[in-house]
Formats: sequence, C-alpha cells, structure tokens
Amino acid sequence: MPTLNQLYFIRQKKKKKKQNKLLEACPQKRAVCTKLVIMSPRKPNSAKRKVAKIRLSTRKYTFGYIRGEGHNLQKFAHVLVHGGLIPDLPGVHYRIVRGKLDLQSVLKRRQGRSKYGTAIWWKPKKRDISLTMAKHKAEMKAKGLKKYVRAN
Repeated sequence: MPTLNQLYFIRQKKKKKKQNKLLEACPQKRAVCTKLVIMSPRKPNSAKRKVAKIRLSTRKYTFGYIRGEGHNLQKFAHVLVHGGLIPDLPGVHYRIVRGKLDLQSVLKRRQGRSKYGTAIWWKPKKRDISLTMAKHKAEMKAKGLKKYVRAN
C-alpha cells in the first residue's frame, strides 16, 4: 500500500520525443532547396557529406541529407523529403528522396536500388522483347519463310 507522501507526489509519465516534428505526421513533404552544404561527420568518421538546406511546404527550414554518389541538385530545385536520422551528422534529421521531382536517381546501381530511385537497367523490358519478336517475324514474312527454324 502506498504512503501518503507517495500518493501526493504521483509521477507523471514522460512524453516521447518526436524525431521528425516538421513533417507533421506525414510520410513525406515537398520542399525547395535553398542552399547546398558540405558537412563533415562526427569524431570517429571522416568524409564530406552532401547536405541541402531546404524550406518545407510549411515554410520551415531544415537540413536534408542527399544519399548516394553524385547529384544534380541546384538552388531552388523541388525535392521530396522523408524522415530519417543520419547518425554522424548533427542536426540532420531528414533525407531527400532520390528519383522524385528534380533530384535524379543514382545511375548504374544494382543493390539497394529502392533507396536510390534506380530502375533495373541491365535487363531488357518485356515490351522491348515483344517488339523485337514482331520485327523478326515481319522480316521472315518478307523473305518468304513461313516458320523460323532454330539450329541446334
């Protein structure tokens, strides 16, 4: 049974701190790039991370991380932003989505393509295969051959 003192000083539950407050419970937000910055990470790591200062559609400013090798981002480019902490960059709590709006996807990437907005580029598409087959059949008809026979 609790004492009178324990009942008097009832503990309040701590509120959880929201990580991405500026998105206002949205999965992504549209933003405009206002400045491109190169940041250096925290102590054990060393690199030059590409970061953009962005103005969200809610008129609030923040930094967004540009992942991947190389980018085509310029001032006043429209980008899509989603939440995601970059552990070794202080103050950067958002990531910019590759392959949407003005930011190009990373070219020639095979693994982790969904993170960088890259489509499968090393395989021909089904519609291309069907077009080549149709062309081939038309050529065979023109030559007067009825059926294409494969050599074993």
